[in-house]
Amino acid sequence: MSRLDEAWSNAEDSGDLSREQLIAVGESIGVLKRRLDAVHVSVAAGISHESRPELGAESLAKQQGFRNAAALIAAATGVCAGDASRLVKVGEATAPRTDLLGARLPAKYPLLRAALTVGALGAQAAAMIIAVLDRCRVAAGVERVAEGERLLTEAAVGLGLDDLRKLIVRVEAWLDPDGLEPKEEERRSKRSLTMFERDGMVHLNARLDAETAAPVVAAIRGYVTAAFAARKDAPDADAPDADRRPVSMIQADALALFCTHVLGCEAKRVPLAGATLIIRMKLDDLQAGSGSATIDGLDQPVSIGSARRMAAGGGVIPCVLGGDSEILDWGREKRLFTRGQRLALAERDGGCAMCGLPPEMTKAHHIRWWKRDHGPTDLSNGVLLCEICHHRIHDNDWEISIDGIGTTARVWFIPPRYVDPARTPRLGGRARFDIAA
Repeated sequence: MSRLDEAWSNAEDSGDLSREQLIAVGESIGVLKRRLDAVHVSVAAGISHESRPELGAESLAKQQGFRNAAALIAAATGVCAGDASRLVKVGEATAPRTDLLGARLPAKYPLLRAALTVGALGAQAAAMIIAVLDRCRVAAGVERVAEGERLLTEAAVGLGLDDLRKLIVRVEAWLDPDGLEPKEEERRSKRSLTMFERDGMVHLNARLDAETAAPVVAAIRGYVTAAFAARKDAPDADAPDADRRPVSMIQADALALFCTHVLGCEAKRVPLAGATLIIRMKLDDLQAGSGSATIDGLDQPVSIGSARRMAAGGGVIPCVLGGDSEILDWGREKRLFTRGQRLALAERDGGCAMCGLPPEMTKAHHIRWWKRDHGPTDLSNGVLLCEICHHRIHDNDWEISIDGIGTTARVWFIPPRYVDPARTPRLGGRARFDIAA
């Protein structure tokens, strides 16, 4: 990793940088920011300690004319009070401690402290991890929380905050499975749909819990996928009447179509590009009635009770891990992947194995091409990719490797040398997020 001043070199602005320099500068900024965060949270913890309420008038914050440490930090750094409080919380959770006799103790979360110190994680990521560990500390116990800290700290390196949130909701379900059902009841009680008309337009505003939203999301996404597939296959995409609707408009049309169908449309089927709602759960959890399940296309896990209710409905496939399955490897007998194989690939990849789009927005592709490479139609030669990632793989010379057998295998993406001279494989698929499995 180059230093920022070396990466920036003599460039006056970013327009003077080559692609390699842009990447180097971006990475250097990231390291610098994370290491600065480590210093910042440590200082915030010190300011908080010197501003604790029992000091009274001797409080550092009060002496400087502020109510508390967060207000002092916010004024000094120009951040909002919430961000300043976050810095204090991270600093206190990762700072060394002392017992009542003054003996030094390790930090509350020593692994997070180490990751912050070396610049592997930033303050925001650390704050998100600390929040979930603190929430589950009583229910999960010290040992399980320590394992959760290890899993999250290792997996969070190199992830954006949006992907980290996906990890956190699944780890929380693993740390405190008994807490899912009460939260589901609370969320379910808040579901709502409001409608009003203004300026000639009808406005809809919906808030849905995961169980209620799952079929809605699956159906609308399936319709959008079908619309884009039809657009791609259209003979003349440049015609004046060609479909150029944005995704938001297609989704609105999907809702109108579904409601028309319910009111008595003669069409027996609605084009959904094979959209299927899949609930995934472990056999042991299903038999015990505890634990959690996941819904394809949604980040929020649900309780086993919710999974059972959903699996009892039509159009829902319960995928129970550990049970029997149909033949999943067909060799050269079939060119197209079967429905059973697609479900197995969805179990392994979780959607687009590269970018994470939900399964209904992907297609099953041969890693070694059917015609050119004589690749078989097997799970070990198949991968779920969205259209954009499929083209990215072929256009930019990425390679795909499957490590393992069946639905427990892992998908690795190998970048070309101009991206990474070492060609270090990058983990893809569901394995990126099922860290507590």
